Amino acid sequence: MKSLVAVLFILAVQAACAVFFVSDILLSVLGIYVAPISWQNRELLEIGAALGLMLGLALGGLTLARSIRGRRVAEEKLRRASGAFMELLDERFTGWGLTPAERDVALFAVKGMSTAEIAALRQTSEGTVKAQTNAIYRKAGVTGRPQLLSLFIEDLIDGELPTRTEALPPPAAPVAIAPPAPVLQADQPPGAP
Repeated sequence: MKSLVAVLFILAVQAACAVFFVSDILLSVLGIYVAPISWQNRELLEIGAALGLMLGLALGGLTLARSIRGRRVAEEKLRRASGAFMELLDERFTGWGLTPAERDVALFAVKGMSTAEIAALRQTSEGTVKAQTNAIYRKAGVTGRPQLLSLFIEDLIDGELPTRTEALPPPAAPVAIAPPAPVLQADQPPGAP
């Protein structure tokens, strides 16, 4: 909040300085003459206006430097997160015992490519890619691509994902469903057919 007030104050000073210089030139160009002020006051106004503009320049430089620093920090965090995600993928793929071909297919699947796109990139048939994705799902303990992706998303969100058996809730006992109650007509007494 303090910095916002300082920025607004400096912007107001800059605006006043700009108005001072522009109005002086504009009045001269238009031939409008105003009563002159003493040279001491004029010099003080010009010094104040020049200092205000220099202060604005310094503030602009500081803001630009902070912005560049913030962008570099964000880029570094993104680079680290990207590297961490690739390490996470590699760790999971190794833990599941994926073959090099299955690793490629799994990476393409995580990237959102279709079976046809993966087959074209790997120069194999779609049947081969389907067989490899099924092997990946079996080794990962999931039933499809959405669950495979959710494993990595949970890792990124939580940091540590429980094992597959811990993640699944125990199977629910079957629930018996009672037959629906008969609907009574408005003029029908209870117990009547």
